[in-house]
Amino acid sequence: MARYVELHPQDPQPRRLAQVTEVLRDGGLIAYPTDSGYALGARLGSKEALDRIRTIRRLDDKHHFTLMCATLAQAGTFVILDNAGFRLVKSLTPGPYTFIVKATKEVPRMMLQPKKLTVGVRVPDHRVALAILSELGEPMLTSTLILPDTAETMSEGWVVNDEIGHLVDVVVDAPVSSVEPTTVVDLTGGAPEVARAGAGDTSRFE
Repeated sequence: MARYVELHPQDPQPRRLAQVTEVLRDGGLIAYPTDSGYALGARLGSKEALDRIRTIRRLDDKHHFTLMCATLAQAGTFVILDNAGFRLVKSLTPGPYTFIVKATKEVPRMMLQPKKLTVGVRVPDHRVALAILSELGEPMLTSTLILPDTAETMSEGWVVNDEIGHLVDVVVDAPVSSVEPTTVVDLTGGAPEVARAGAGDTSRFE
C-alpha cells in the first residue's frame, strides 16, 4: 500500500515534503492534489512510472502527458513558445490551464504525442503542488487522476488511497481547489484553440 502523507494546505511540512520528493527521485509514482482535482505524478524519464500511469488510466499512445512546473521559467528548456504564446501562457499562469506545445529534445520522447512531438505544460495555482515541485527542483511528469469509465477527477485523498493506494507509492492528502479538470489550450496551430473547456475561463478564446 501507498505511504499516506498529510500536508498542511498553506504551509506544507518540510520533512514530509522531503519524503514525497525522495520517492519521486527514486522513480516512484505519487497521487497529489492540484487546483483541478488529483493528479498522478512522477519524475521525468521514469518509464516504469509512466507505464503505471498508462495502466491506471488505461491510456493509449495518443495521450498528452503534461509537464507540471513550479514556474513558467522552469518550463523554458522543455517547451517551444513564440512571443505571443509566451505572453498568453504567462498571463494565465499559475492557474487551471494546460497548454499543448511543441517540446524540445529535453523532454523524454516517451512522454510526447508520437506524431506531433507535443506535450502539455502547466503551472498550478495550488500551494501543496507548488511546494512539491519546488522541493523536487524540476518539472514533474503528470496526468489528471480520472479513473477508467468515470468522467470526474478524483478529489479526496482518502478516496484516492482506498481506490488506488495499492497502485501508487505515495498518496498526498491535502484539499484540492476545484474538482473540474483544467482547460486545455492547443498552441501548436496558427491561433490558440480550446481543446477542452474546464476550470479555466475560455471567454478570451471565443
